[in-house]
Amino acid sequence: MIYDKHIFICTNQRAEGAHRKSCGEAHGMEIVDAFKKRLKELNLPLKLRAQKAGCLDICDFGQTIAVYPDGVFYVGVELADVEEIIQEHIVNNRVVERLRLQRK
Repeated sequence: MIYDKHIFICTNQRAEGAHRKSCGEAHGMEIVDAFKKRLKELNLPLKLRAQKAGCLDICDFGQTIAVYPDGVFYVGVELADVEEIIQEHIVNNRVVERLRLQRK
């Protein structure tokens, strides 16, 4: 199945004592669950999938989410940001600039 929006939420966990932190250590699965629950509640007329993902390799920026096919990466995402991402990006097709990874 091809999705209108496919949301990948990093849930990677590194071994204890690793020199870098991991997204999954903070609240990766909580964010996955929040996306899934809210998207189901909204029952939008889009083909959507939110799922856990392995390392997206930009952990230094905090909890990471990628939205495809848009190629947008959100960083430093908190549980409180899920609704804004859904309403702005998924429903209204507008990028949440304050959370967007800035490419240089």
